[in-house]
Amino acid sequence: MIPVSAAAGRVAGVDFMSVERLWFLVAVALLAGVYVLRSRRGNQYAVRFTNLALLDSVAPRRPGWRRHLPAILMLVSLAAMVGAFARPVGTERVPRERATIILAIDTSLSMEATDVPPTRLAAAQTAAKDFVDLLPDRLNVGVLAFNGTPRLVVPPTQNREELKAAIDQLRLGERTAIGEAIYYSLDAISDAGGISIPADRDGGADDGDGGSDGTDDGDEEAVPASIVLMSDGSTTVGRPDAQAAAAAKEAGIPVHTISFGTEWGTIEIEGEPGPVSVAVDPAALERIANETDGVAYTAATGDELREVYENIGSSIGYTTEERDISDRFVGGALIALLGAGTLSQLWFSRLP
Repeated sequence: MIPVSAAAGRVAGVDFMSVERLWFLVAVALLAGVYVLRSRRGNQYAVRFTNLALLDSVAPRRPGWRRHLPAILMLVSLAAMVGAFARPVGTERVPRERATIILAIDTSLSMEATDVPPTRLAAAQTAAKDFVDLLPDRLNVGVLAFNGTPRLVVPPTQNREELKAAIDQLRLGERTAIGEAIYYSLDAISDAGGISIPADRDGGADDGDGGSDGTDDGDEEAVPASIVLMSDGSTTVGRPDAQAAAAAKEAGIPVHTISFGTEWGTIEIEGEPGPVSVAVDPAALERIANETDGVAYTAATGDELREVYENIGSSIGYTTEERDISDRFVGGALIALLGAGTLSQLWFSRLP
């Protein structure tokens, strides 16, 4: 990150660290004005020859607009050099070098619904694998499957093939434990990055020493971490969502939620006389996201789910940093200068 100095300023949409140096552009403008005046004076001098036939015989026809182009390129080159001298900076999207992401996927029986073809689970598996592929290679990603019991399928790793193979092997089970899934995800993040999670596994109670077990001694920077939780229902077993969201909030881990499916989804359950409704519950997931400073998304199709994952990947997998872009100005100046010299040599056999 480039520190911003007191002399920094924005001009024409570009930030300059030494904006006062742009005053040199006044000299470039004056030089351009002098060139225009001298060009006009030359034209006035030529018109004073009343015998135009004699003028054509002693002075060949001027090349018109071509004689101005090398000079214009020279002025553009000077202006670009001034811009580089003023230390321009720009924002660039760069992949995060250190981060841990837990991808929590609902595998309750409701994911068997076919309102999202071929099934909710199959569409979710495809989208999750695409999400893994679009994340920067150096991010650690873990996969957690949850129904009535959460299970860390793959601890945080950079091995994308292992992650995708595990996603393909997800199987369905009864009930939905979203709160427990968040707690298990926090534990996985803690194990991967040494981050102290201020909630115990038994009930989220404080251990009496201020909510921290002291594993972070203050000298190490906490590794950025996020939970991306996709579900099509609401909690039916385990600790409440609100309790888990509070633990994530205290740990500083945002939970981005995806409500996946439609209101008319149904499944067949043995022993039931007809189809059982498994409508999505976006409100419950939205509350979790809002409590943890995450973002709540909804998706009703496989394409929408992939788009949501892409948006999440862009926001948590990448960051924007200010970078010195003076090399771009220098490059532009060199191109303009070389163009001026080349055209002047081709057309007039001299340098401008």
